[in-house]
Amino acid sequence: MKVLVVGNGGREHALAWKLLQSQRIRQVICIPGNVGTARTERCQNVPLRVDDFEGMVRFTVVQNVTLVVVGPELPLALGITDYLQQQNPNLMVFGPTKEGAQIEASKYWAKSLMQQAGIPTPGFEVFTNAAAATDYVMAHGAPIVVKADGLAAGKGVTVAATVEEAKAAVESLFKSGFSPVVIEECLTGQEVSILAVTDGLTVRPLLPAQDHKRIGEGDTGENTGGMGAYAPAPLVTPALMERIEQEILQPTVEALRQRGIDYRGVLYAGLMITPAGDPMVLEFNCRFGDPETQAILPLLETPLEELLLACTQQRLAQFPPLSWKPGAAACVVAAAQGYPGTYQKGQLITGIEQAEQLGANVFQAGTQIKQQQLLTDGGRVLGVTALGETLASAIAGAYAAMDCIHFEGMYYRKDIGHRAINFGSLPD
Repeated sequence: MKVLVVGNGGREHALAWKLLQSQRIRQVICIPGNVGTARTERCQNVPLRVDDFEGMVRFTVVQNVTLVVVGPELPLALGITDYLQQQNPNLMVFGPTKEGAQIEASKYWAKSLMQQAGIPTPGFEVFTNAAAATDYVMAHGAPIVVKADGLAAGKGVTVAATVEEAKAAVESLFKSGFSPVVIEECLTGQEVSILAVTDGLTVRPLLPAQDHKRIGEGDTGENTGGMGAYAPAPLVTPALMERIEQEILQPTVEALRQRGIDYRGVLYAGLMITPAGDPMVLEFNCRFGDPETQAILPLLETPLEELLLACTQQRLAQFPPLSWKPGAAACVVAAAQGYPGTYQKGQLITGIEQAEQLGANVFQAGTQIKQQQLLTDGGRVLGVTALGETLASAIAGAYAAMDCIHFEGMYYRKDIGHRAINFGSLPD
């Protein structure tokens, strides 16, 4: 079978790489893909935009594509699943419809869904007016969380430690055209990412992961798309995962069904585990996480395409339990100097082959080829993933591989996994 992967990041490189491990997959086609997918055997890039749905339909018909896997949230929010399935009814698409993708595309819509379904989430208010939002912040004080309602590439959230910081975030969002704005109670605890797949009826969680969203070590500084991740996260015990399934994942799928939404794809819950050990939903995403995917998929032994097909064909309840490799995985992101602000492009990248010789997977994201040289072309440039018998050895492997790689201004956090390494020995 042929599979089409939509997107051009490290997540899509990881998806293509994992799909191609199966003997059933003849070819993976990436739209538009990146340098990493272009250099992968049996993988072809097609230079279409992720919102060129008409072009994709023509391509899937001509190339006899069986399955489409949508990576980023933007095409899902624009209705790629609806369009592809209307135009090519034989095509199976892994990813929710436009209506279902609102769970990520609108924070307010998602919060309303959770409120109606009784899913635990922080208290919130919604504002379409900057002055009213500012008055609310001044009345409630800090810490407080300010969120863009719409898609913001993982960077639309400010956890404001002071009232001034919250006011500045409100002003910035409204000036940038984000309206409404959601202002939320600030919780304490540890964040975890629970990526689950669903066929609209049954939910199967993948391994729990922890992402590092802040640019600075010790989880300081601005939010980013993610500076590294590891799996499985020891904070999520089997008992806690059972609670997450029963109290959050399954009720969410049922609430979507009650709204007439047939949700087949990834349901990604960004959770806060409170000091009391209770899971609270900070946000939902409608797609695979980046960089969590780069840490989770290398541990998956179940053929990925079989799992995704079971979701698209609504037979997940009969699917056997997922099989995982023992041990752990860690992914460290190499970013361009200045990210998540202004950064330069066009820096020469060296050392990827040496890193891979150590056994690491180097997933490419913001890269380009010019005159046969690999150069930087984005904020998050590479995701370096290593496996280990323990989380500590996986982290050590990722950093050993990162030591092989160089480009001018390369920045990466040196404390990925610090919470898990300290888990059980230090108070949160």
